[in-house]
Order: sequence, then structure tokens, then C-alpha cells
Amino acid sequence: MEVLKIATAGSVDDGKSTLIGRILYDTKSLTDDKLEAIERSSKQKGFDYLDFSLATDGLVAEREQGITIDVAHIYFSTAKKSYIIADTPGHVEYTRNMVTGASTSQAAIILVDARKGAIEQTYRHFFINNLLKVKDIVVAVNKMDLVDFSEEKFNAIKAEISSLAEKADYKGQNITFIPVSALKGDNVVYKSDQTPWYDGETMLEHLEGLDAQDVYEVSQARLPIQTVIRPKTEEFHDFRGYAGKLYGGSLSVGDEVTVLPSKTSSKIKEIYHFDKTFDKAERGSSVNITLENDINISRGDLLVKSSELPKEAKQIEAKVCWMDAKNLVPGTKYLIQHGANRVIAKIGDVKSVIKTDFTGKDDSASQLAINEIGEVSIKLAKPLFYDAYADNKANGSFILIDAQTNNTSGVGFIQ
Repeated sequence: MEVLKIATAGSVDDGKSTLIGRILYDTKSLTDDKLEAIERSSKQKGFDYLDFSLATDGLVAEREQGITIDVAHIYFSTAKKSYIIADTPGHVEYTRNMVTGASTSQAAIILVDARKGAIEQTYRHFFINNLLKVKDIVVAVNKMDLVDFSEEKFNAIKAEISSLAEKADYKGQNITFIPVSALKGDNVVYKSDQTPWYDGETMLEHLEGLDAQDVYEVSQARLPIQTVIRPKTEEFHDFRGYAGKLYGGSLSVGDEVTVLPSKTSSKIKEIYHFDKTFDKAERGSSVNITLENDINISRGDLLVKSSELPKEAKQIEAKVCWMDAKNLVPGTKYLIQHGANRVIAKIGDVKSVIKTDFTGKDDSASQLAINEIGEVSIKLAKPLFYDAYADNKANGSFILIDAQTNNTSGVGFIQ
């Protein structure tokens, strides 16, 4: 069964948690004890309706304040698909959490309050999904019941966000607008009688129709080696396999491949998936391959087709989302985790801070504060073999690690 990974984003009180809870309720994905807890809590609060936000807000502080603070992953299935929803917080204080949740998603749901329209946080949510090149965006215009299901209000919001999309760098996004009421269930799972002017699909119908392709949909084959397999049995005494997940493209038996950073070459002899052999491995496959001749390969190396070599450099330019309370300043040393490879890095220049409301850049900035996104140059202790993030998400992204605390300090997207 196909798995679709979805990131959600919305401003405070836009009803994001309620929307997810409504989907779970209407698809009968809530367990009996969870549903009983929601009913009991709703009655205690004096509500004459079920408070579906309780289905997703897991932290005590989230339930008390009625906001989402951390990323929560919600799993459910229909007859057609399995879904993983990354319920991300929308407030500027949690920009780093939203980047984390959206980084591996194939689709995103951005909520807009029909009463307020697109606000600053809506711009930020759209910007981050555009930065991460999330292909399918659903703009859920929520709380339509509070504006009397006004077609005029819906069209005004649609026009505003459509004009915003024209300013975005990534033009490959498919944007769909759906008028919903998460509280009442209009156009979430079931078609609403309140919007006769809307002839589109419900939210679930739209999600069911999306092509749940892998997030790393690229043409170049990139196989970061996770481990070298050497069985300790007599039958496979001379077996030497190289295991990893194939990000993009495909690999076939007989392909000439190059191993980086050693730049040694060989040809693929066999491709294993569990205990079976295949002639070809497609993107997204976790495979174990053998080569025609023994060459020195270890964890962290990158195996590519010899005709599809990535770029090589000891200095890179990247957009960085900063996640550390300690500011990112030039001259600071970090570890770059790039796939399975780890390299010592030194921050060169912080060239600008990017304004997430599409109003431009602050070129006078010299450092990045927590939750800011900026353009940064980074010097490396040894060459990095990479692709631009626009060409290969897996091989064009990295994290910055504080060597002293071992904390993840930032995430970067190579230009």
C-alpha cells in the first residue's frame, strides 16, 4: 500500500489539530478509548461538540494552551493509502520544528482562518514549504461556517495566496484550495451541502488521488553506504555487500559505478533485496549490492553511476535554518552530517537573513539567530560530494552539529 507523508501548518487557533482529529474521526481511525477520552473531556469543558484537537495535542502544555508546540506524527490508513501526518507548530518560535516536519513530506496542508485570511504566519508556512520544495500544497480555508460559507471570502483568500506563489522561487508546486469547516466536517471527508458553489474534491478525496511518490524523485542515482555486509558463515565466506537506501534514479546489474571519495570504479555484479536478487533497483529501495571486483568501501562513502558524478568542493553555499539558542557566527566550527558522511566545517560568511514573508533579504546581517533562515558560506576540512538541493534533496541537504554538545544546531540546503 502506498504511503503518503503530509506536513500540516497553521497559525494559532486556525484549527489544525481539529482538522486532523476530524479526519481521524470520520475515517474511523480513532481507538475507542481515545474517542471516549475526547467525549469525556469535551463534556467537562462544557462543549456541545467534540473537541477533536485532543486527538493530536499530546503535550500537557498543548492541551492547556490549545496550541501545537512540538512535531507529532499521526498514522492512519484508508482502503487506498496509508498516511503519516507531521503535525507541525505554526508559530514563529517553532519555525525549526516546522522545517523538521516538512523536510521529508510529499505534500503539505496549510490552514488559513477564513475570517482572517492570509497573515504573516501563513506567508512563513508557504515560504518554508517552497524552500523545501514540497510538491503538493493543499490550502485549507477553515472555519467557513463562521463566514457563512462565503464564496467571495474564499475567492479573496485564493487570489491572495495565488499571487504569493508567483513570488516563490520554486515554481513546481501544485496548489489546491479547499473550503472546509474542521469542526463540523464540511468538505473534510464528506462533501458539504453548505458550499454548492464549490465543485472540487473533499480534502480526503484530494489526498487519496495524490501520487505518493518518493520525496527523492530525481534522475541521478545516489547510494550512500550505510554498512558493509560480511556474513560469518562458510557458505558466504567471500561475500562482500554494500548496503544503503537508493535516493533517486536507478541502478542495474552491469552498471559502471564510481565510489566517492576514493573515485575508484567497478561494475555492479548483484543486487539483493533481503534474500532475493534483482536486475534493477529503483529509487527508494533499501538494497545490498556486490561489485565485480573488491575495492575499499566503508560507511559514509557514496556510490554513484560513473556517468552521473555529483559536484565536488571544499566550500559550499547553502540556505541554513538555524535551530540553536547560540547564534550562528562566522568562524565557528561545526560538524556537517551529509548523508552517512561526517565532515568538520567552519562557517565562512553569513551573507543575509531571508525574510520569510517574501519581502526580500537583510544583507546587513552578520549572524543567524534561532529560527532564522539565511544564506551562509561554509568551508570544509575535506571535499564534499553533493548535488544542489533543487536537483537531489537527499544529497543536497545536511545538518550542522555542535561538536561540544552533539546537538543539532541547524539544517542546510545546498545551492
